[in-house]
Formats: sequence, C-alpha cells, structure tokens
Amino acid sequence: MDIHTTSTPQPPREEPQGRYLAVLSLAALGVVYGDIGTSPLYALRECFHGPHSIEATPENIIGVLSLIFWSLIIVISIKYLAFVLRADNQGEGGILSLAALATPIKPSGRTEKRGLIAFGVFGAALLYGDGVLTPAISVLGAVEGLSVATPALTPFVVPVTIGILIALFLFQSRGTAGIGKVFGPVTLLWFLTLGILGLLQIVHYSHILVAVNPFYAVNFFVANGWHGFLVLGSVFLVVTGGEALYADMGHFGVRPIRLAWFTIVLPSLLLNYFGQGALLLENPAAATNPFYMLAPEWMLYPMIILATCAAVIASQAVISGAFSLTMQAVQLGLSPRIRINHTSTREFGQIYIPAINWALMAGCIAVVLGFRTSSNLAAAYGIAVTSTMAITTILFYFVARRIWNWGLLPAFALALIFLAIDLAFFGANIIKVLDGGWFPLLLAAAVFLVMMTWKKGRSILSRRLQDETQDLEEFLDEIERHPPIRVPGTAVFMNGNATRTPQALLHNLEHNKVLHERVLFLTVKTKQQPFVAPEERVEFEQLTNGFSRLRVYYGYMEEPNIPEAIEKYAYPGFKLGPNEVTYFLGRETIIASAKHSGMSRWRERLFALIARNATSATAYFRIPPNRVVEMGEQVEI
Repeated sequence: MDIHTTSTPQPPREEPQGRYLAVLSLAALGVVYGDIGTSPLYALRECFHGPHSIEATPENIIGVLSLIFWSLIIVISIKYLAFVLRADNQGEGGILSLAALATPIKPSGRTEKRGLIAFGVFGAALLYGDGVLTPAISVLGAVEGLSVATPALTPFVVPVTIGILIALFLFQSRGTAGIGKVFGPVTLLWFLTLGILGLLQIVHYSHILVAVNPFYAVNFFVANGWHGFLVLGSVFLVVTGGEALYADMGHFGVRPIRLAWFTIVLPSLLLNYFGQGALLLENPAAATNPFYMLAPEWMLYPMIILATCAAVIASQAVISGAFSLTMQAVQLGLSPRIRINHTSTREFGQIYIPAINWALMAGCIAVVLGFRTSSNLAAAYGIAVTSTMAITTILFYFVARRIWNWGLLPAFALALIFLAIDLAFFGANIIKVLDGGWFPLLLAAAVFLVMMTWKKGRSILSRRLQDETQDLEEFLDEIERHPPIRVPGTAVFMNGNATRTPQALLHNLEHNKVLHERVLFLTVKTKQQPFVAPEERVEFEQLTNGFSRLRVYYGYMEEPNIPEAIEKYAYPGFKLGPNEVTYFLGRETIIASAKHSGMSRWRERLFALIARNATSATAYFRIPPNRVVEMGEQVEI
C-alpha cells in the first residue's frame, strides 16, 4: 500500500450558520467535551486529598484554583482552540493527521522524517492508554458518589462500575446512532448543573473569584516549592480532554467546537471548580469529595445518575476515538489489516472494531480491579495525555513551518511557550510512574513497538518482493513475443507496485500455463488525506494485448471496498460485475531468517506473527471469497 500526498486542492468546508450551527454545537458537547466535562468529579479532590495533595488552606485553595483557571485558558482556549485546530488535514484532526501534515508517511520511508513519524506514532499509541483509563476513572468517579450518599454502599462501587463498563462495551457492536441523539442534551444538562451548583456556592463566598489573578498561581509555587510543583500533576487532570478537541474536529468542524467551549463548557467548568473551592474555604474537610458535597443532600442520587450518564458519554467518545485511530493506522500502513464493521449506513464515522473493543474492555476491568478507586487511578491518569500534548506541540511546529510557511522565530517562540507548559505538566506527572503511571506507558510502548515493527517489516517485505518480481513493461514485451494460452474471462491481479509484475500472475503462469483474455492490474493507494472525492477514486489505463491497469485511491479514514469501487465505472472491453471477475491475490508466509534485514531477529519473528494473524486481503478489501484465487509463497526477511 503506497502513501503519497495529493496535490489536488479540496474545496473548503462551508462554515455552519444559525440553527445548524447550534445543532452541531449541541452535538459537539456530547462527543468532544465528554472527557473534559467529567474532570470535576476528581480533579480538585486530587489536589487536596490525593497521594500528593496539599493542605486545604485558603492560600492553597486560591492558588490551586488560579492554576486551574489559567490551565484551561492557556492550554485549551489558546493552544488547542486558537492554534492547533487550525492544523486540519482537509477538515480532519488527530495526532496521526498532524503527523501526516508534518511529513509524508510512506512504506519505503523515503522523503519522510522518521523522527517525526516515530513521535506521531508514539503519541497515537499513548491514546490507547487514555482509551483504557478514561472509561475506568470517569465511571468509577461517578459511581463513588454512592459512598458519599450511603457509606454502607461502598463495597458495591467496584462491582457496579464493572457492570456499567461491560454493558458499555457490549453495546458498541450496535453502534451509537440511537444513543448519540441524546448525548448532546444530556451533556448540556450536565454542564448546566455543574455551573448552577458552583454558582450557588460562589454567591456565599465570592472572595474565591480573586483566583483569576495569576499572581496567586505564582505565589502558590513560591510558598510551596517542590510540593506545589507535584500538585501540578493533579491540576493537569482539568485539561485531559484537550486532545479530544483536535481528534474529533472532523465530525463537527472548528466553529461549533469553539462556540460550545466558550459559551457552555468553559463557563460551566470554571463555575464548578470555583464553587468547589468556595466549599473548601467553608469546610476544608469536604476535600474527600468536594464535587458531590457541593450538591444538596436531596440531590445526591440524581447527581450520581447524571454523573454516571456523563461518564458513559465521555467513555463512548474515547472508545469511538480508538476505533477511528485504528482505522487511520491501518490505512497509513502503521498497523496490520484488522476487521472493521460499519454500524451505520448513513454515517461513515460510526465503526466498530471487535478486537479493539474487547481489548479496551479487558483493560478497563483490569485497572478498576487493580486500582479500585478513582483516586488511585488518578495516579496513573495524566502521564499518557501530557506526553501526547507535548508531541502535538512538536508536530505543530513543523506543520506551521512546512504547511503555513511561518517564519522560524514566530513558529519557534509559540511552540516553545506551549512546550514549556507541556513539559511542566509532564514533569509533575512523571513521578506517577511508580504509582501506576507505568501502565499507560507500558501499553503505549507495546502498541508503538507493534506499529513501528509492522511499518519497518512491510518496508523490508516490499523491497524483497520487488527484487523478486519482473518489470511490468518487460513482462508485457515477453507476452507479446511468446503469447501463452488465453482463456475466457476477466482476471484482476492485486498489485502493490503498479510498475512491477504481480507475483500471483507469475505463479499462475508458471503452474497453470494460461492467461485470461482480459487482465486487469489493480493497485490500491492510500492518499495522505482523510477522504478522496468520487471523481478521483480511480484511474484507468489501457495497456496492450488485453492488459489494463487500474489504480484505486482511498483516504486514510476510508475503508476500501474494491468491488464497489470498480463496478461503478465502465471500462472498455471489461465486464466487472461480481460474477464475471476472478481476483488473484498473493499470500505471503513470512519467515524470519538469519539474513541481515535491518531488523533484529526477535522483531522479524514479531512481524511474522503479526502478519499471520492479520485480516486477509480478501476480507479487508471486501472481495467476495468465492471469486478469489490465492497464490501462496514463503518469503524470508
């Protein structure tokens, strides 16, 4: 599969207006802001009641709130909303899209900046750790309200959390179309409730509003030194949904995401955090769970239900993001082929990947059983996201230079400011490694290893196969001079390199001694853009002697469907109906060898193992199995 940058300009997306803008903004609440919207459940509590908490004195409370206020303003409002969201790849966002903008991603590795690719891949791998931890900490933090309402229910918190998570993952195969319609309204109710509860407390202790002055944030570090820096790791929990803003921009566009943030999300979050701070000024003992203690007693159980719904919505967004990330990785050649199911005939983005779903479910249940409380989970949470944010900043710098043609000084200065903040958060979180932060790092390292091994192995395999195949022009000349027996029908030979002769064709000639009357060389290419316009989907080229060449193009967010693509077009002399075509595919059995391939022996074995378990080309390209002939061979790498 080849990856290359298209030069075809795409029409700009029309900015939504009026009622449509309001509808998109409401929908964005449920998908984009679910993660960051559940942070009030545990973020402030961890600052004053977590493993590295600080005493809830008035000076510390105001100092922490000042840090929270400016973190939301600088990291989310300025970095992501004002700048990073501008780095769209034809309207699509996410760290792999950013990496694709920063440098071409090619199986051969030529012309690409390998360091940037590695950064992007590791950032993507870290998001899988987020996909495990976010559902666990969000649902667990919501269900822990049972302990506040009735301490006798504490033993049921973990079982109830696991039950909700299992139901959530079992539901994935049915798609999110139905429940998605209520995501926005429920999340809107959640944010309004956050804001109202906070405002009612602020009214009684309005002095808490002085925390908007950055002086108190600076003074907090001066007064508390190293301990104050450690608290920054808990403060970071308020911005952990920042990457979701960028990853989900393709679903709604930039304008609805910005509108929802500045009109609903930011005011509601600030009011709730400041309300929790005002409560702590009144009663420092409320630090055990300031979120639920902010609600009146009669409202506790409704708040638990609403918080659980918000946590489920936040989890759904992260799970769907993991599915989309996986599909992009497959198309960009960073992951082996994997089974992908579409759960909606109308919405392309609604997909379900069974292998990823069950892996995430197992991971979520494991961390809930292992950590048991959201406070313990908070020790592991954050290190993955802050690492991804730092990588995003680095890639953003190269996009600003390469795509936007910014000068060195402004691009470097802005990136340096953002990176300094990212690294400060990272430094405060790195101490969490022994407290559980090792888990997302270990998971990310495993995913990174698989992706980079697959990419490297495919590059080696591609070169090995190319060395063994014949130049296509030479092959056609030989057929002209020594024509074989031709049989009726149309044969389609999948061909990774359009200038070489497919191995399956050479094997077919060698063993069967015949050729079909019409032979079509089919090459599938993934462009370095999210989607390909229908008029640019295929390129047809008539060759000689009954041979033709067909290139089919897809974006890295599209799922290939070869029969559907080629049947939509009429080709001279070809009948490409489903019952008139035989597809010939090569199936390589990879064998690790002692030869020097550029990979260590254990990575060769890992690549061979991954290749054996990858989804077949027949299933991946959605070719009817009864129309496929596979020609196998063993290949040493």
